[in-house]
Amino acid sequence: MLIQRFLAQFNQVDFDELLIAGAVAAITFLAIFGLLRLLGKRLHRADAAGQTERPVAQLLKETLNRTSVLAIAAVALLVGLKTLELPPLWEERLGHLWFIVLGFQLVLYFDRAATLGARRYFRNHAEHPDSPTTVANTLMEWALKTTIWVIFLLAALSNLGINVTALVASLGIGGIAVALAVQNVLGDLFASLSIAVDKPFEVGDAIAITNASGTVEHVGLKTTRIRSDSGEQIIIGNAELLKNTVRNYKRMQTRRVQLSLKINPATPAALAARVPDALIAVIGRQPDVRADRVHLKSVTQDALEFELVFYVLDSAYLKYMNIQQAVLLGALEVFAELGVDASAPTRRLLFEQGAEAANEAAPPAQPLPRHSRAGGNP
Repeated sequence: MLIQRFLAQFNQVDFDELLIAGAVAAITFLAIFGLLRLLGKRLHRADAAGQTERPVAQLLKETLNRTSVLAIAAVALLVGLKTLELPPLWEERLGHLWFIVLGFQLVLYFDRAATLGARRYFRNHAEHPDSPTTVANTLMEWALKTTIWVIFLLAALSNLGINVTALVASLGIGGIAVALAVQNVLGDLFASLSIAVDKPFEVGDAIAITNASGTVEHVGLKTTRIRSDSGEQIIIGNAELLKNTVRNYKRMQTRRVQLSLKINPATPAALAARVPDALIAVIGRQPDVRADRVHLKSVTQDALEFELVFYVLDSAYLKYMNIQQAVLLGALEVFAELGVDASAPTRRLLFEQGAEAANEAAPPAQPLPRHSRAGGNP
């Protein structure tokens, strides 16, 4: 019925005016299409010449490729119809069509720009440029696209005269109910986005949290999987993981090593004074090591304690352990060369018994022999 009324209005228009409108629509289509093709070719040539290294130029070139030919044709047709004298009712409807067509094309541009922007962000913050697309990247793209299309749909309905207030309110109430029902899942989901954006750690990093340590194997939407040092796989929720203090060992540039060595407290002072320089020489012989200090830390009746501090200029754990072992073995050789006794002092325990305990432990006295009376026979 609506189409019949529309055609009836066109029956009242002169044929010459229709020809003019058609010519204007065709010229508009060719002009817009040719302009976009020309701009695309220039951007392609600039890209081939290496002149579009700037992100904005790259984004513009990729976004223009999302231009819809159908939208161009619709715009050209609307421009042609604009030359006709139509009733006010159709003028209003043409205004709605203008909004929908232009809005649809803009949404296509924004959709493409959101996809490219999200991918560029994750690629720039990835450890390797050729890393595969992560789940967080896909989730962020989906969230941005959904937001763009929902806003366009609501704006189009509002432009057509439909009251979207009740619809938005119902969506808000429904969203609150769903959020309360799945708040734990949403907490892990947003924690996954936080991990993807902030990147406190990545797959392959060696991390340690409060009750576990190991290598990150996978970061999912709800959980993160860690291969522990003892071999088992630890699965922990993303929200719970971010509540802990995370130590990322892979991003270490140097390792600070602090050792304590004890020698016999009876060592002469002159001999003990030679120990720090000798230990500094042992540390200096190790590759990729920067010596910091060696000091006599404490003097007690049990030992003379020396503290060694040096830095391993490599984050590899195996190299750190090898260097620490070499320093300790070198320290033993130094002690042997200097004649320093690294063993604990010998202790002797003396036990004394009191007078009463000695009397109790003494053997009983023997009775004296009986003598016969004077003058008598025994």
